[in-house]
Amino acid sequence: MQIIETGIPGLLRLEPRVFRDERGFFLETYRRELFDRLGVAAGFVQDNHARSEQPGVLRGLHFQLPPATQAKLVWVTRGSVFDVAVDLRAGSPTYGKWYGCELSERNFTRLFVPHGFAHGYMTLEQGTEFQYKVDAYYSPERDAGIAWDDPDLGITWPDIAPILSDKDRRLPRLRDFQSPFTFEPASQAKADA
Repeated sequence: MQIIETGIPGLLRLEPRVFRDERGFFLETYRRELFDRLGVAAGFVQDNHARSEQPGVLRGLHFQLPPATQAKLVWVTRGSVFDVAVDLRAGSPTYGKWYGCELSERNFTRLFVPHGFAHGYMTLEQGTEFQYKVDAYYSPERDAGIAWDDPDLGITWPDIAPILSDKDRRLPRLRDFQSPFTFEPASQAKADA
């Protein structure tokens, strides 16, 4: 698996090795040993699967508050999305910065989103299926988010009219959010583990 740095500490883009032949393909979707070597301590406890019927479905930008924070490993098994993660960790050199990339059934790319990030995606195709692992159970009382279209973030979403839930239409801007997340440099986080 190839690991691609995103420019945001802890946020990893993963491109698995895909074995193809006339029958189709095979790949490893997750390998704990690799995450251990990277110093990522994510003990995944729940897998989720979402299907969106139309292009433009925008889900996000979501996260869970402490003590139920979630790290995520995300990918697409049908169709494609523009996937975004925003650094919400106070003290981070990249606080408020975002990273976006296309995840699709064709490129097999995964994104590891650590604790302290908001996450969201916009579907680019009809019938898109999005899957992800999380290292903490869903907690409705800790569910939170920030506005997908916050001008202070300046996310460059695809030029598709967004289809949003009522909840996602009402999310606050980053400047109205007091972050409970703290940045830990990688060397310190590994030393504490």
